[in-house]
Amino acid sequence: MTKLKLGPLADDKPVKITVEIPASLHRDLTAYADALGRANGQTIADPLKLIVPMLQRFIATDRAFAKTRTRPKPQPDVAETERSG
Repeated sequence: MTKLKLGPLADDKPVKITVEIPASLHRDLTAYADALGRANGQTIADPLKLIVPMLQRFIATDRAFAKTRTRPKPQPDVAETERSG
């Protein structure tokens, strides 16, 4: 069986937001939910519950984003601070 990028879904208290998605994306989410359910032996009643773990996975594996989070913020030059103050 194909290894999917998502594993079992965590049972977590959600924060409610409203998002509109294209119908084609909803169809893809439904198909992915079916495949994930078969792979993990669980039923995913609401394919929209996949959005959060997919976004978390995307952010966690985005190397460019990770670099921006680990890079220290530039500190103003002391001479420059004295001139402006």
